[in-house]
Amino acid sequence: MTAAPSCVLVAHDPAAEARSVYRHELGARSELLFRTDLAPGDWEAARARARVLIAQNPRIEIAADDVAAMASLGFVQLLTAGVDHVPLHLFPRDLPIASNAGAFAGPMAEFALAMTLAAAKRLPVEHREMRDGRFNQFVANRTLDGAVCAIIGFGGVGRQAARLFRALGAGILAINRSGETGETVAFIGTLAALEDVLRAADVVLVSLSLTDATAGLIGARELGWMKDDAILVNVARGEIVDQGALYRHLVANPRFFACLESWWVEPVRHGEFRIDHPFLDLPNVIAAPHNSASVAGAQAEAVRLGARNVRRWLDGETPRSLLGADERGD
Repeated sequence: MTAAPSCVLVAHDPAAEARSVYRHELGARSELLFRTDLAPGDWEAARARARVLIAQNPRIEIAADDVAAMASLGFVQLLTAGVDHVPLHLFPRDLPIASNAGAFAGPMAEFALAMTLAAAKRLPVEHREMRDGRFNQFVANRTLDGAVCAIIGFGGVGRQAARLFRALGAGILAINRSGETGETVAFIGTLAALEDVLRAADVVLVSLSLTDATAGLIGARELGWMKDDAILVNVARGEIVDQGALYRHLVANPRFFACLESWWVEPVRHGEFRIDHPFLDLPNVIAAPHNSASVAGAQAEAVRLGARNVRRWLDGETPRSLLGADERGD
């Protein structure tokens, strides 16, 4: 007798293109259900037999009683690369949970390069100067050819960014958990090498996960290690950089640039946008509303990557990007 297909429950409400991807990747090999299509009674029945849960923002898509009712749940696939906003405590500690690491690496790396170039070429500064009637034709800007770029967090985004920076002639100093990589870099190490890497860098790209170990990783001491005209680019999480220390450093070092795409309090993760210091008034800050991944087709691609990881689990293979103890807070 043929076993019934595993029930895969999608908690978020995907757009039409993403639904098509789900059906293409999982429809023939599972009982694929979308929560938003289910009546309350059907949802309760689906919870009981769900073997896989796919969620985009579990904080608002599911509740504790939903998880408690998922007695058959064997695997959780998240569609985001960052998981610090996910209520992981709702799930059993031994339940495999995978992030969607690398899902938005391409557009995020492009965004990091764009912000870096804008800072190096002084574009926002000279825009303001020209608006005020000053034409500074002979003020020097900077090139990335020959520059040293430190990438703190050499995962999907970091590796993609390194390829773009290398194409412009920059050398790469990389930091990751293992201290190893197959990529072409001038240096690879762990966080134990952070001081040496920060002191050498012209550009510092922050692209690592927010965990208990990385919260507040870059504070006043670490900023002090950096060159006074360095460019700091954060496309990870605001909390990795000490907010007050960064503001004071920017005021005291007007040649230092901060390119901030990730913030300390944001609408998706916290319900509002709030900063405790007037960063947006500083001429050496380039700001963006955490939208580096918001390009056409990005959501469908994230669904495709996540769905294929679910297929690995359904086929008895080990899923990619399983959360470790540091990410789960175990």
